[in-house]
Amino acid sequence: MINRIGEVLREKGAGNKDLVEFLKIEKETVSRWVNNKQQPTLTTLNRIAEFLRVDIRELLYPSDWSNSEVKEFKKSK
Repeated sequence: MINRIGEVLREKGAGNKDLVEFLKIEKETVSRWVNNKQQPTLTTLNRIAEFLRVDIRELLYPSDWSNSEVKEFKKSK
């Protein structure tokens, strides 16, 4: 999974430090999220969305399964 946290922070005029202060966490943790070296939990992602006043989905890139090698799932009756 790749996130858009850094992009959305910039779009909202906020910085890593603002997120550090809001979440009360280490700046290195936010840096790892912004650089996609680590991902926040869904609960934390929801808090980030709350802080930025965005839909949580805006913090993630949309999935594109058009080139997936996995065969389409078909329900058996």
